[in-house]
Amino acid sequence: MKKMRVLYVSQEITPFLPKNALSEVSRNLPQGIHEKGREIRVFMPKYGTINERRHQLHEVIRLSGMNLVVDDTDHPLIIKVASIPTARMQVYFIDNEDYFQRKAVLKDKSGKYFADNDERAIFFCRGVLETVRKLGWAPDVIHCHGWFTSLLPLYVKKLYNDDPHFENSKVVFSAYQSEFNGSLNEKLADKLAFDGFSRDDMSEASSPSLESLHRLAFRYSDGIVEGSPELDPKVAQAISDSGKSVLEYCEPASCVKAYSDFYDEILQDSSVLVD
Repeated sequence: MKKMRVLYVSQEITPFLPKNALSEVSRNLPQGIHEKGREIRVFMPKYGTINERRHQLHEVIRLSGMNLVVDDTDHPLIIKVASIPTARMQVYFIDNEDYFQRKAVLKDKSGKYFADNDERAIFFCRGVLETVRKLGWAPDVIHCHGWFTSLLPLYVKKLYNDDPHFENSKVVFSAYQSEFNGSLNEKLADKLAFDGFSRDDMSEASSPSLESLHRLAFRYSDGIVEGSPELDPKVAQAISDSGKSVLEYCEPASCVKAYSDFYDEILQDSSVLVD
């Protein structure tokens, strides 16, 4: 019997970034699922704050080298990899000089979110999918963690839906309590339209707030996970409105089986439809 394949895509993972609820789940859940006999691949952005020497990152030449066009501009895609020895787990990093070399994560020194976070999110999500294609690896489940990955379900279901690597993939999205209370660039919808999405495909992107980004992610996901015990009320309402299967919050240390069972449920649920 073929092993289930689970692709994890996260905006942050410890030990490469400081510990918080999102980064710890993104570190420990893949290990737990791997120990249950599932195949995994794990991706995150290569922010400039990550110490490449300390964490022994190195470029994967065979996966690097393509250009991704974002808003009619070419951006080279660089893929790096590092291991977490205690977990026997590799993490792939999406890198680019324009988007991820700055010595910051999502905010500048004054605490303001970067104006190009929308393009960084587009590049990251597309970079993950293009790299998985190069790996020749078809995931059964794609599990996204955090609002920075909120565009990925849209890309999987609308742009890569005919690709043999993703045509049968189910998408799970984990929502976390977030301090993000602003909005991405108001031209996000125009930049997504450049990739071929219709306005109906991504109507939520016209005003890309925390709530609307989650609503967009939920629309194209097959299952939703409450990643925090408390969520922004608007995000919680969006989960309720989605009509999708939901895994309620549970303590991460004791929840690997619950996640594994949720993946099984999503894969068995052939009634899940995308608008």
